[in-house]
Amino acid sequence: MDGNQTPRMRINAEREGDILVLTLDYPARRNALAVPLRTELEAALEKAQSDGTRCIVLTGAEGIFSAGGDISGMNVETPLEGRERMRRTHRLVRLMARGNVPIIAAVEGWAAGAGCSLALLCDHVVAAEDAKFVLGFHKIGLMADLALPMTLPARIGLGRARDMMLFHTQYTGAQALGIGLVDAIAPKGQALAAAMEKARALAAEAPLPIAYMKQWFSDEMEAALAKESDWQAALFATADHKEGREAFLGKRKPVFGGR
Repeated sequence: MDGNQTPRMRINAEREGDILVLTLDYPARRNALAVPLRTELEAALEKAQSDGTRCIVLTGAEGIFSAGGDISGMNVETPLEGRERMRRTHRLVRLMARGNVPIIAAVEGWAAGAGCSLALLCDHVVAAEDAKFVLGFHKIGLMADLALPMTLPARIGLGRARDMMLFHTQYTGAQALGIGLVDAIAPKGQALAAAMEKARALAAEAPLPIAYMKQWFSDEMEAALAKESDWQAALFATADHKEGREAFLGKRKPVFGGR
């Protein structure tokens, strides 16, 4: 890409029989979850609910799952704008957690911040041994979102979830397997291949019981999303979030004032 070209930002969709592989492809921002990319992912997931897809594999291009939210696009000035942003985001969350089709994450490289949230919305997570899971929401004056305050403690327990959220403790794929953060590991560069093996097994199963299981496991999500919508919307409009965003983009340490 030269200076006059728009950065590539898209969801690549490929099919193997009943399996749909969706790839986050936004290399300029390490597959960060910019709003247009989330919207395109949502559309692909919605289509998959009724086109005969029996399993979805979600991965990232160029050896990175996702570096998290696209901070350069977080231009939210009021709580009302924040609530609208969360409303749109939660359409994606509901499709992943409560849709009829099982989703397997294939994680290479970074699954940071909202990238980690996205992986944990999947029903099964396969990670490369050297993949890296880390959170950093507080560094930009925000709380964890995309249902992570619910999905993370459900996987690793409240104590470890607090540690990851408060102190940004990082885990490799191999370490993540040991605490239940991921379900399986693969050698570097082989996460997608391992995820496809799991997807083939799921695609051969009866789809209706799987759909009901997804509903059952996500029954408490609505209450969590309601809190997230209120609180994250308020945080988007704070001076601390503005400071965190500007510090990140300016590559300096933020100075927070609790406002």
